[in-house]
Amino acid sequence: MSVWVIIPIKPLKQAKSRLASVITPEQRQQFAQALLRNTLETVQGVPQITGTLVISRDSKALAIAREYKAFTVMESGAPELNAALMRAAQVVSGWRADAVLVLPADLPLITREDISAIIDLGRDYRSVVIATDEHEDGTNALMTRPPGMFAYAYGAGSYQRHMALARAAGAAVKVYHSERLMLDVDLPEDLERYIRLTSTNGSARHSLFKPLPDNAK
Repeated sequence: MSVWVIIPIKPLKQAKSRLASVITPEQRQQFAQALLRNTLETVQGVPQITGTLVISRDSKALAIAREYKAFTVMESGAPELNAALMRAAQVVSGWRADAVLVLPADLPLITREDISAIIDLGRDYRSVVIATDEHEDGTNALMTRPPGMFAYAYGAGSYQRHMALARAAGAAVKVYHSERLMLDVDLPEDLERYIRLTSTNGSARHSLFKPLPDNAK
C-alpha cells in the first residue's frame, strides 16, 4: 500500500498567534520551526510511508521540508486550507497513492508508533482513520483510503464533520486514541501543559520549546 503524508504549514512568522500573550514573536517562530522539523523527522522514520508532501506559501517552511526529502507545493495568495488539502490529495493520487494521511505540524508528542498504528488501522479499502484532540473538537490526524474520498472540513468542530462525511461516503470509520496526538499546542494552557510534561524528571523527550534567556526578554 502506497501511503503519502500531507502536512499543511502556515507562514512561520504567523504561526502560533494565539500564544502571543505569553511568548515573543521570535519564540513563536522558533517553536513553529521546531515543531515542523520534529514532525518531518518523525514521519521520515516510518517505513510504511511512501512520501511526504508539504504545502505552504512560506518559502522558509518549504526549504525546511526539502531538507527532510519531502516534496513541496508552493501555494499562492491566501489559500483556504480545505481546498489546498484537496489539491494536494489530487497531486498524490496522480502519483498512485493508495491512501493519504493528513497531519498538522503542531503535534509535539507524535511518535513513529502512532503513525504506524494509524496506517495499520487504515489498510482496508474504503476506510478512514481519525484522531482527535482532548476536547474531541479538532482533527489531529486523518487518513483516507482512497485519497479524496470526501472534501476536507478542517476548522472548529472538524472531528464530528469528518466523522459524518466519512460515514456518508460509505467508509469504515476507525478512531485512533492516543494521548500523545491529543496535545496540539495552540493556546497558552496547551504550551504550559507541554512544558510541564517535557520538564518532568525522567522524561524521555526534550522540549521543542526554548525559552529566551532572562536578559533577552
